Amino acid sequence: MKNKYILIIFTLPFLFSACKKEFLDRSPLDAYTNNTLWTSANDANTALVGVYNGWINPDLIPGLDCVSDNGIDQYPWEGFLVYGNGTVNPSLVGPLSYPTTKGINVYDFTTITKCNFFLANIDKTPMDATLKANMKAQVKFIRAYKYSVMSQLYGDVPLITTPLTPDQSLASVRAPRAEVVKFIISELAAAAADLSVASNSGDGHITKGAALALKARVELYTGNYADCIADCQEVMKMGYTLYPSYTDLFRMVAQNNNSEIIISAQFVQSTYANHIPGEISSNSSGGYSSFTPLQSLVDAYEMANGKPITDPASGFNAAAPYANRDPRLAANIMYPGEAFTQVNGSPTHYDPFTTTSADYYASRNNTSLSAYLVKKYTSNLTDFTQLFNTGLNMPIIRYAEVLLTDAEAKIEMGKIDGTVYDDISAVRVRAGMPPVDLSVYNNQTSLRALVRNERRVELAFEGLRFFDIQRWKIGPQVMSGPVYGAKLGTIDPTGKYTITGAPLNIETRVFADKNYLWPVPQTEIDLNKNTTQNPGY
Repeated sequence: MKNKYILIIFTLPFLFSACKKEFLDRSPLDAYTNNTLWTSANDANTALVGVYNGWINPDLIPGLDCVSDNGIDQYPWEGFLVYGNGTVNPSLVGPLSYPTTKGINVYDFTTITKCNFFLANIDKTPMDATLKANMKAQVKFIRAYKYSVMSQLYGDVPLITTPLTPDQSLASVRAPRAEVVKFIISELAAAAADLSVASNSGDGHITKGAALALKARVELYTGNYADCIADCQEVMKMGYTLYPSYTDLFRMVAQNNNSEIIISAQFVQSTYANHIPGEISSNSSGGYSSFTPLQSLVDAYEMANGKPITDPASGFNAAAPYANRDPRLAANIMYPGEAFTQVNGSPTHYDPFTTTSADYYASRNNTSLSAYLVKKYTSNLTDFTQLFNTGLNMPIIRYAEVLLTDAEAKIEMGKIDGTVYDDISAVRVRAGMPPVDLSVYNNQTSLRALVRNERRVELAFEGLRFFDIQRWKIGPQVMSGPVYGAKLGTIDPTGKYTITGAPLNIETRVFADKNYLWPVPQTEIDLNKNTTQNPGY
């Protein structure tokens, strides 16, 4: 059975570290004194590196799809299982140690405290005013991003914008989500004014496009469609384009000079490594099969002719369920019988059904419960020398999302014109699908269904599906009841998949209105008696 993978984060002596002694007590500890840290532009850049250090947990990107109808994380200690099946409670989350952790804690202010420390001190530094403003804007983006995620998951959260003493942190209260969102929007607007307009920084630094794209995302999520459209339009003028190959978009070979990536989390092999390729790969490849797709997601991919598999005229063949499908199915998901090449260059087929296979689903030895694997990020395993030690970057916002955001906002406002079809068709055609059929999708209701499904299949395992379920209020429809994997079958030596039985019944989930928000960890309430719990928990 899988051992917990411990990610060792590389830190230099001068980078911020934090020790959680009390709620929100994240005072940075460094090798400089605060009087000497801010004496030059180089020192300020050192502090900026400290803010970037650890600002993204790579597990959240594919992991958040496992608290949705897209996937499941079979290992309780990785934190996502109880959110996905609706059994989470406040005592199952928090900063506990393996093996007792049974829930992931995103109610964390470490990065926000680093941002506050930076912004409270940077003005001391004698340096070029434009560069200083740009650095401040980058930090404001990071703080706004962290608050955007926390406010989506928890609703009301403490809005902390200055360094706090321990006593002050213990007296903090949760601000209404509307107030937090107002702050996020204001911060991103201010940051955009001072950020570089470059469409691709190439080094992970925040640009103006990132600030406006995140602002548009938050505005879409909160129903501010007019401003969302305006921000999307600004981003669409900045030179971003869809990368020609959807599959290669997520490979390391495409990450330099990639005009689709607006902002990504950056990693460096052996220095600041990304372990996600190992988490999602098959046992036969040396991976853990942690985050795995569900049949519901597989079924969301249309046939190559643009018709859903439920359409009798689609040509869907239940005996050959993966044939002639949207190419993004094969790009995002490894299915039974699929041919692939191992890290060492050996060709093989994915076989989750033969009892002697290293990937036999029922062995529970780092094998997928659903008989599917996440293929996005690992379409070419030979890109890697070590699956748990890679330099693979993880996209946070990319241009395809902006196009779909622009289209959805216009649909919701009833402003349906040619640009709506252009936005959605551009994303589809790049993937190898036909453009939108205007004879089928010719009104708000049908276009709403189309763009929602397009977001699901395009952005699978990029950490956004739960937020879509939350804002569309479709939890009871898609998150309750049994969830399934592939149908039982056999795999012959050529990789031919022959169905012999029923779909794998993985678990039965429950969903109540309370599950649209996550519970505040009980550890936080115990530390700060001013902290309230979300309804229903």
